[in-house]
Amino acid sequence: MFSKQVFDQDCRACQRLDDFLSEVKQKYPDYHACPVAPFGDKNAKLLIVGLAPGMHGANATGRPFTGDYAGLLLYEALFDFGYGNQKNSESLDDGLKLTGCRITNAVKCLPPQNKPTGTEINLCNHFLAAEIKMLPEKAVIMVLGSIAHQSVLKAYGLKLSTVKFGHNKVHELPDGKMLVSSYHCSRYNINTKRLTKEMFTDVFETISRLGVRVQ
Repeated sequence: MFSKQVFDQDCRACQRLDDFLSEVKQKYPDYHACPVAPFGDKNAKLLIVGLAPGMHGANATGRPFTGDYAGLLLYEALFDFGYGNQKNSESLDDGLKLTGCRITNAVKCLPPQNKPTGTEINLCNHFLAAEIKMLPEKAVIMVLGSIAHQSVLKAYGLKLSTVKFGHNKVHELPDGKMLVSSYHCSRYNINTKRLTKEMFTDVFETISRLGVRVQ
């Protein structure tokens, strides 16, 4: 579906991540345990950028935010706003389809303790840059968390101090696309109420006001 500039299933550029995935595959033979491809509409007007695959979520299933807690709020919101045909994402063969939206990650491989190094983020950034370039004019990029936010700035060659991260903040990027930031929909953020369903809904309302809607 995607060119190798956007996603390379055979990428082994990060030795630490490659070694870790090999260990995970031995422990969990049925897991995907490889780079995780973007998921959704190839002609999306909304690109959602997360951090990296979760151990028992995307790393297991092969689909971003699928099979773990972090995806519950995200896919429910996508369903509520018409981007998804169902509110749950459980496996690659569950029938879920996204319209007008695509989900990707700043880092395509599972990192130990869900913490990629700065070098790993940078090595993976050219994939994100290529994916952003294929977006249509006036597209919106929604970032989940500060690392995804910074990764988009890097993809544009911008200094990280150019745009400060903040929940439900909107910034225009150099090519006219819009950057909308959100706290990550992680279990920790939800349990501590740093992010609530209402707050997450507000972000999608903001995106709708920017003109990105499923027709």
